[in-house]
Amino acid sequence: MVNDLLAPTELGARLGKSQAALAQWRYLGVGPKFIKLGRNIRYRASDVEAWLDRQTMQRTGDTADGAS
Repeated sequence: MVNDLLAPTELGARLGKSQAALAQWRYLGVGPKFIKLGRNIRYRASDVEAWLDRQTMQRTGDTADGAS
């Protein structure tokens, strides 16, 4: 379980995003769910996968929730 936790540096590298971008997503509530352990931020791999699934679209005009 602890092994499936990603640090912001790891997630940022996987997504091609900076730590600042991930921090902005956390602030806005638009990124994957995260865990705060004291001053440390971690992401469950399962939460990241679920978030990515919600971002998947079939065509350009679709929205993230599937409505066109």
